[in-house]
Amino acid sequence: MRADRLVATLLLMQARGRITAAELAEELEVSNATARRDLEALSAAGVPVYPQPGRGGGWSLVGGARTDLSGLTSAEAQALFLVAGPAAAVAPEIKSALRKLVRALPQTFRGDAEAAAGATIVDTAAWGEDTKDRPGLVTMLQEAVVRQVQVRLTYQKRGQAPEGRVVDPWGLVDKDGTWYFVAGTRDGQRTFRLDRIVGATLTGVPASRPADFELAGAWDEVVTAVERKRSETRAVVLVPAKFLKIFQHQHGRHCTVVEDQGEQVRVELTAPLPLDIARNVAGWGGLITVESPEVEEHLARIGAELVSRYPRAAPAEPAEP
Repeated sequence: MRADRLVATLLLMQARGRITAAELAEELEVSNATARRDLEALSAAGVPVYPQPGRGGGWSLVGGARTDLSGLTSAEAQALFLVAGPAAAVAPEIKSALRKLVRALPQTFRGDAEAAAGATIVDTAAWGEDTKDRPGLVTMLQEAVVRQVQVRLTYQKRGQAPEGRVVDPWGLVDKDGTWYFVAGTRDGQRTFRLDRIVGATLTGVPASRPADFELAGAWDEVVTAVERKRSETRAVVLVPAKFLKIFQHQHGRHCTVVEDQGEQVRVELTAPLPLDIARNVAGWGGLITVESPEVEEHLARIGAELVSRYPRAAPAEPAEP
């Protein structure tokens, strides 16, 4: 990756004041010729670097010119490497970039930065599951977002035939191992699941993106809209106080405490349908009390089906989770 070398070159020049092509080549693990070409490329691109020939010479920045990256504090450097570190485990290019950039940091920052880069591992597989591989389309779509060129997608919604469309790439989101592609269409912003994209090609046509678009904010709106749809049914459930934490952990943001009654706590559950709530709480048996006629009907049916299939005598007391 040439870009990471150029950034590392600038940082090294700022940290040392002057550097030779041979010193740069050794630091970045490239040939002297490559290092010299990189320095010349920076100069040709308008970056104020210049060579000083003769003994004690080398390459320097005119007037000690500085970039924003050179102003990193120790805490900012650690934060940068904490974020980038987990990605380096799956992307050799990022590992290479981090190795080069850490050498360009001030000596006092290097130890903490290297430790931060190896402090965190992201394992996307739940216990008992296979490791989740990153979809192959991610790299192509990332390129489209960075280069801002339109993408021709073939997308298949559940239960429908594949449909082709051209979109403007705005961003990618990895939500718990499921990837989503946020894009602009003739109908406005849309979100596509990558596992439903059956084909994608870069068109080379320049894409457009709103000047005020910010991916994190756009994704918050998507999450809010999805959670709203998943919360159209509400039911109050009476849960023993000693099991409240477990119950809340199982249902996450779809469980809200309504009233603390001492040994019992009234909570509100939300889900798309009454059947969804019934399925989610059926395993609690008689430990909880559901106060919703619609959910109760589904629980009664589920209970009858289980008794019919497993007609053994039930224990006198329900087992605690």
